[in-house]
Amino acid sequence: MKKIPVGILGATGMVGQQYLQLLSKHPWFEVVFLASSKQSAGKSYAEAVQNRWLPNTPLSETHGKLPVYSIENIEQCKRDCSLVFSAVDSPIAKLYEESYAAAGLPVMSNTSYHRNTPDVPLLIPEINAHHLSMIKEQQKNRGWTQGCIVVKPNCSLQSYMIPLQPLHQKFQVKKLMVTTLQAVSGAGYPGVSSYAIQDNIIPYIEGEEQKSESEPLKIWGNIQEDRIVNASGISLSVTCNRVPVLDGHMACVSVEFATKPSLEDILQAWQTFKGAPQDLHLPSAPLCPVVYHDEKDRPQPRLDRLEGNGMSIVAGRLRECPLFHYRFTALSHNTIRGAAGGGILTAELVYQQGYIKN
Repeated sequence: MKKIPVGILGATGMVGQQYLQLLSKHPWFEVVFLASSKQSAGKSYAEAVQNRWLPNTPLSETHGKLPVYSIENIEQCKRDCSLVFSAVDSPIAKLYEESYAAAGLPVMSNTSYHRNTPDVPLLIPEINAHHLSMIKEQQKNRGWTQGCIVVKPNCSLQSYMIPLQPLHQKFQVKKLMVTTLQAVSGAGYPGVSSYAIQDNIIPYIEGEEQKSESEPLKIWGNIQEDRIVNASGISLSVTCNRVPVLDGHMACVSVEFATKPSLEDILQAWQTFKGAPQDLHLPSAPLCPVVYHDEKDRPQPRLDRLEGNGMSIVAGRLRECPLFHYRFTALSHNTIRGAAGGGILTAELVYQQGYIKN
């Protein structure tokens, strides 16, 4: 197939770099447009990220030669691209994402600005792919043609929402208590200072707990006419901590269901869970969305964060809970599944559903 030309907004930041790295050999998408701030505009990409290229693999010569445009240059992007990935901060997303969508470009956003917008899908493809039907309503509401906005949730949610999904489908989650241990890369670059995080845990991440308690309800919500309505009957309590780990968000989860399953029921549900991307054979979909380890001391970030090329969730320590029904620990790679990889998987699904025209 002819590759689909794509752009990256916020291309010089940490998530933008991760997008570029993951897209470098993508079978469907080809990066042809890079946008950043006015300070980087006019430079080659190699010049713009000199001394601050963060991925472990070298920057390709092809991508290094690409020019960096100002994010204001929407017309150039429209001429060159069929969709854009947005890796900008929320204030920038507020200014530009709707303008790109209004110009006819589907926008796959990593930012939080539109996560609570009622007609914008908040997507984890294995969980709520059916919410993409809201795109037509969004376009109707706003007078857009081919443009749309689809957002991915907070980077820590994947670690527990994906393992909970097959259980919620069968037994219905009623109460949920989560403590997250979140890697420093989740704060972006330069992020938390080395002096603050070494030999330390920071028990506060601004805005994180509010997002973690509201976004699952939208993901599990229902479409009603021209909006997505949050799920009801689910109580959540989430505590978020920053820990001295480079990559990998961990979640310690206690959960109560409407109908209590057995331990065997849960393990069987995880083992057989595939989700929509697997059915559609999307390139970035992991073979097993949830991988369970029997060892009593797993998962661990250094050992397990790259499971399924960083797209699988690794679960462990499943056992009964003295307060709720069960508890377990789960791990996701926050800059792959929780950021760029999750955004790419979402774009693959949006394309497969016919919302991206090449």
